[in-house]
This record gives sequence, structure tokens and C-alpha cells, in this order.
Amino acid sequence: MVNEKMYDLGSEPSAIRELFAYGLARKAEIGADKVFDFSLGNPSIPAPDAVKQAIVELLDEPPISLHGYTPAQGTPGVRSAIADSINRRFGMKATSSNIYMTAGAAASLAISINAVADAGDEFIVVAPYFPEYRIWIEAADCTCVEVMARELDFQLDLAAIEAVVTPKTKGVIVNSPNNPVGSVYSEENLRGLADVLRVKQEEFGSVIYLICDEPYREIVYEGVNVPYVPALYDNTIVCYSYSKSLSLPGERIGYIYVSERMPEWNRAYAAICGAGRALGFVCAPSLFQGVIEKCVDVPTDVAAYAENRELLCQGLAGLGYEYVEPQGAFYLWVKALEPDEQAFAARAKEHELLLVPSTSFGCTGYVRIGYCVSKETIANSMPAFKALMEEYRG
Repeated sequence: MVNEKMYDLGSEPSAIRELFAYGLARKAEIGADKVFDFSLGNPSIPAPDAVKQAIVELLDEPPISLHGYTPAQGTPGVRSAIADSINRRFGMKATSSNIYMTAGAAASLAISINAVADAGDEFIVVAPYFPEYRIWIEAADCTCVEVMARELDFQLDLAAIEAVVTPKTKGVIVNSPNNPVGSVYSEENLRGLADVLRVKQEEFGSVIYLICDEPYREIVYEGVNVPYVPALYDNTIVCYSYSKSLSLPGERIGYIYVSERMPEWNRAYAAICGAGRALGFVCAPSLFQGVIEKCVDVPTDVAAYAENRELLCQGLAGLGYEYVEPQGAFYLWVKALEPDEQAFAARAKEHELLLVPSTSFGCTGYVRIGYCVSKETIANSMPAFKALMEEYRG
């Protein structure tokens, strides 16, 4: 017999992945130019030239050392480079001993949850949220507690969060810039959350961790600032990925940063190492550890996403669609044209528009449009969006 929980997860369809697979099949049937696939957050811009140069330089190193195992938590060189970058950018005092290299943000989050959780603990997530949060929380035998963001501006609803914090609360997961909305939590909003959690820690005599999921930190528009949470709240664990910032989603490289401001941070870090060991997430890809050591401060090319954002927003606004103006990431959160967002997404599919219904993200009434695609895809999709709107207008 197999583990029934794992069987259920393996056989349960992912709306996003299913839509992406459908899009591939549909493109083969009718042509790629006739299918407008906005389903997956797959970066559409190439990795920076510095990444290619780093790979070329690294390939001259002895193959055994280049492709061999690294220490479980990562090479000292890349961990020091990341710690130094954090200190330069955010005024922290991190060292290599605060950094654990991982196979991307998914591994970082799964490790972090398991490192601090005991069975029966609760983790608060802010809807709309990346759906795998629930999977990782429940796989750790914990409870996922959903709290809606403020729909007016999709900032944190502090009163709603405060209302669900209990003695069993072990952590709050925040994702800013946010997937799927593109909102960026303000410093005032995050300071308010930190105040709430400090009061609750004192009240319950417990430790409540803020786990920050940050793969989109570098992708922001019009000078928007992304506050650095470890500077605002001591019990913070940062889960970072280079999938979006350096366009390396398939290389699976990222890190966990356990804030040195955390009381007994060394115990938390040891638990991170233990969880990585228990889950099999040790020795992140060695070649790309070397790449990150060389490219740790290489800037992200946001200009292409900014152009796509402008093109999509202007086009949909002109057709009468309502949406949330994204401050970061590369998604547009669009109001469905009927109460049933799944029915709306199905009707959009008939026009070859592949949009992800908000059900996947823990709420109703919207669809997510990923604009990390070519400009041509956005421009060519406008007649289909127009036909869909006219269909609803009747």
C-alpha cells in the first residue's frame, strides 16, 4: 500500500499545471500564435549575460570539484557572498552561518515550515496566496489558516490576522511582491503586523515566525520599495529564489536566511539544516551555487516586464476590464465578468485565452493573467479579450 496522503497529492490536479499542459497541446493543434497562454509564471526574458559568462568560467574548473557534492548547507563562498549582499543592501549583520542554500523557494519554504513546526501547529497564510503553501503546511501535519487580504488594496488585514492568532500559531507566511496579485506590502503595513505578532508572543509566551517568500523581490515598478522584513521583526526567516530575478526557474537555486536578530537563531538554523536533511534537500545544485557566487548582485531586467504590464493594463482597461494595478511581480489580478470565476475562465478558454481562476489561490471572483510572455502574445490576445467582453455584454 502507498501513503494515502501522498497518493492524494499526486493524483490531485493542479489547475495551473493542467492549464499549461493544455496550452502546449493546443498550440500543437492550431499553432502557437493562436493560443494566448497566461497560465504559468515562467520568465519570458533570458538570463543576464553575466550568468552565461559565469557558467563559461566555471566550466574551466576541474570537473570533479565543479560537479561534486558541496557541504549540505552550501559552499562557504556562495553563502558569504549572499550574506555580504544582504548586509550591503539592507543593513543587516548576516554571516555565512545564517545562509542555507536550497533548490529554489519551494524547497526553502518546505524546509522552513518543517524546521519550526510541531504536529498540530497552525500557520497563517494571506489569501490570495500561492496554493502550495497549504500543501507544505499540511504535509508537516499542521493546519493552514486562511485570512483574506484587504480587497480594496490587497494589503494585510491586521485585524483579521490578529483575530486568528492562537497559542498554536507557529508562523505567518507573507509573499511580497505578491503572487498572484502583484501587491507590495507597505512598511507601515508590515510594521503593524510585526507589532501584532510581538504582542501575541508576549501574551502566549510563544515564538511566532514570519516566513517571507521573496522570489519576486527584485521585480517592482515605478520606484516601489519592498521593505526588508528582518529589519522590522526579529523572528524572521527569508526564503529566496533566483528563478525570477535571474530567469533561472529550471535550475532550482535559492537560499534560506535565518535572521541573526532572532533570539537563539543558531538553534533555528540547526533546525533548518535538520529539516533539509530529513526532507532530502541537501547540497543545492553545485554549478549554480558557483554561478550565484559570481552573480549575487547582478540586476534584474525589469524593463521588459514593465512594458508588458503597461501594454496589458492599457489594453484591458480600454475594453472595460477591472483589475488591481500591480506594483510588482508579473501577474495581473483581473475581476471575472461573472461571480463564478471558474466558469469565466472556461469561457475565456473557448477564445484560446488561458487564465487561472482565483479558486486556485484561495478566493473567488478573479483570474490571474501572467504577463511574463512575449509582447506579441499580449498584443495579439486583445481581439480575443474584446470578443470575450462582448460575449458577456450580450
